[in-house]
Amino acid sequence: MSAPIDPDDARRSAELYGPLTQSLRRLVDMTIRSEAEADDVRRAHELIDEAAGLLGARLHPDEYPVRMTTEGRMLTWGNVAIGLRNAIAPPLELRRDETGRVTTDLVLGAAYEGPAGHVHGGVSALLLDHVLGATAHRPGFQAFTGTLTIRYVAPTPLGALHVEAWIDRDEGSKTFALGRITDAHGTVTVEAEGIFIRPKRR
Repeated sequence: MSAPIDPDDARRSAELYGPLTQSLRRLVDMTIRSEAEADDVRRAHELIDEAAGLLGARLHPDEYPVRMTTEGRMLTWGNVAIGLRNAIAPPLELRRDETGRVTTDLVLGAAYEGPAGHVHGGVSALLLDHVLGATAHRPGFQAFTGTLTIRYVAPTPLGALHVEAWIDRDEGSKTFALGRITDAHGTVTVEAEGIFIRPKRR
């Protein structure tokens, strides 16, 4: 594991790399939708390679670094659902109410397509795995997916989506959670139920 990072340094890093990640998300979307002239595409390719050279001039020695602050907070820079530095991540911004219900609203563009004009089923599963799992987290106790059952009720269109999950019941270190995805019209497109486990501390 990498040496812990001072919280102020972590904040400054977020302020620096967050906008870069947003630009990369836009670049991915533009690449899919582009109808640019050939010369512009070639020039864009050159600039992207140049940018990769600049960013790659100094890399962390670990291929999959785990970063934490000196306060013990995990820095989820590469997380595929919420990663600050991961342009593949939607990213999800979770809200939790007093009952433990977790919700998020997001817009999925062309980069998340499966069937034409619709969200890939694996992406839907990713969203629900993360949001359902968030219901089981407790301070100091991370939860891990035990089982996840997905029911695809209707095609999920690209665009604005709402994802929500709630606790069905707790049994010791296990949380049984339910959740769903709804589209911009409020239609339920995917339902899920899962069991999430909080390992005992050793």
